[in-house]
Amino acid sequence: MLTPEQLARDLAVRDLTDPATGPHAVQLVLNHIVDALAALWNCEVRWCRGDRVVTIADNYDNLGYDPADVTRDARYTRYVDDRRMLRSHSSAMVPAALRALAAAPVDDVLLVCPGIVYRRDSIDRLHTGTPHQLDLWRIAREPLSAKDLDEMITALTRVLPGAADRREPRVHPYTREGRQVDIARDGGWVEIGECGLAHPDVLARAGLGAEWSGLAMGLGLDRILMLLKGIPDIRMLRADEEQMTDLLPYRPVSAMPPITRDISVAVDAGDLAEDLGDRVRDAVGEDCVESVEILQETPYRELPPRARERLGARQDQKNLLVRIVLRRLDRTLSDSEANVLRDRIYAAVHRGDRHQWATERRS
Repeated sequence: MLTPEQLARDLAVRDLTDPATGPHAVQLVLNHIVDALAALWNCEVRWCRGDRVVTIADNYDNLGYDPADVTRDARYTRYVDDRRMLRSHSSAMVPAALRALAAAPVDDVLLVCPGIVYRRDSIDRLHTGTPHQLDLWRIAREPLSAKDLDEMITALTRVLPGAADRREPRVHPYTREGRQVDIARDGGWVEIGECGLAHPDVLARAGLGAEWSGLAMGLGLDRILMLLKGIPDIRMLRADEEQMTDLLPYRPVSAMPPITRDISVAVDAGDLAEDLGDRVRDAVGEDCVESVEILQETPYRELPPRARERLGARQDQKNLLVRIVLRRLDRTLSDSEANVLRDRIYAAVHRGDRHQWATERRS
């Protein structure tokens, strides 16, 4: 469970989609997308901004997640108590929006559910533990098909002029005929969202009968804004406020030099890059950390005796060689500051009984 201090810290993070917190380019992207779909369908638009703390049932059960799904594990979910959690995706707002629609129905409506969410993720230029997402569900008292879904995707991709898109099959518990939407950028593909036909069971749990059907789409607003403005680092969405009030191309400021530190640590055998990302965020936040990359992974049984001793590793652990890239966006880090950050990250990640510090440690 989150401590009161952790909960207060997480709830204090600004939701860039909310105009009440001040203007931001994320809101411009959000409005462009909603306007494009409303014009396509000429339907009613209902904005559904829910609380950041949601019931576990709305985040998982009412969307059709299996009770044994690994995403429910406490390592992946920020639980507030045995009934509530910080929402892990914007889809957590959808069940309440559907129940409200069942209570006050209209024949054709676009449900708009935007907001900050809380994720466990690796740390790099495209990922953050507090991304902004958008769920768009068109619900109608008429059959909606895969053809309608394709029209929805096409309308979305027009917000990103000139970008080729790719649509690949995906399975989601709350959709049928699910797809992932990627956008071409710099010779590769960047995922911006997933979608599908709204699952009838999800609609039924909210009180919407068999006469209803729907389209369900979830988008990463941060990614879309980065593509539109040519922003290379997701941290700039919060750091460079002056350029984050319009959709003009991002104008690079003088780049601060990166500082790299490699650490060799012992961690639990089942730990993933996302586990390291969570510990680093808890230890130092994300302002100074550009990326955390696992360079090499070695099971305990393959470690030489001297390495086991140096790490203080146990048989249920493994050795990771981790590269940490430190870079502030506003000023250059000194070497001594980098060493302090390195040691804070090392202390948060290493689970062995022996330690190797970069700075002097006094008892």
